Amino acid sequence: MFLITPAKIHIINLLNTFLFNLSIDNKNKLRALKGMYYNKRCFIMANGPSLKKCDLSLLKNEITIASNANYLIWDEIGYIPTFLTIEDTLVAEDRADEINSIKNTLKIFPYDLKYCLREDEKTIFINFIRTYKPFPKFSDNFDKKVFWGGTVSFLNLQLAFYLGCNPIYLIGFDHNYVVPDRSKIQNFVIKSEENDINHIHPNYFGYGYRWHDPNVERMELSYKVSKNFFYKKGIKIFNATVNGNLEVFERTNFSEINFYV
Repeated sequence: MFLITPAKIHIINLLNTFLFNLSIDNKNKLRALKGMYYNKRCFIMANGPSLKKCDLSLLKNEITIASNANYLIWDEIGYIPTFLTIEDTLVAEDRADEINSIKNTLKIFPYDLKYCLREDEKTIFINFIRTYKPFPKFSDNFDKKVFWGGTVSFLNLQLAFYLGCNPIYLIGFDHNYVVPDRSKIQNFVIKSEENDINHIHPNYFGYGYRWHDPNVERMELSYKVSKNFFYKKGIKIFNATVNGNLEVFERTNFSEINFYV
């Protein structure tokens, strides 16, 4: 298991811009994504239990952005999402071997996770800004910097804009978390002692896995900034989650979307 302290993260963050600019190949791969899907719709897949209430097989021919341990259900849904993103240090450390073995989707990771997530032809690193003021900020220069927003979904929203996607659909955004009584909590880090009830798979943050104490109010600040940004850019964004508690974005019914089948 890889270990890194908050102090080390801060130091790495300060060095990120300089180090990031050293990789010409990575920079070229990142720039190639700009506008790749201009005016094409995409689906950002969060990992709440409601995600599996959608017929995910309908997304096989769509542009999809998945995150974290979403790959636990890839065999079940029968296809590989277009992108996989991870920004959380605990997810990267605890699942490094699994993540590094994934070769069949484009992976987008912060540069400061290179200590545990290896570079390969399907990996693109980004300059991820974890500490900044005022919070939150939405990046319109994804190839230069990407801002942390309390949830990997904020990274995904910035990626969707960079890709040129319009409209953007959100699914699996339950926006609700329960911390089991048996969980061990220290310095806002939770260590699970049982199956995960908050996500798409019982092993997502199952026994022995660590996760950060979710701050829904902080997430909402980031979502509101995203909504305002997209509105000013004329980009449509809809929450197609089945039920859930996220009401920042305009709602639409997943079952009423016309899919490419």
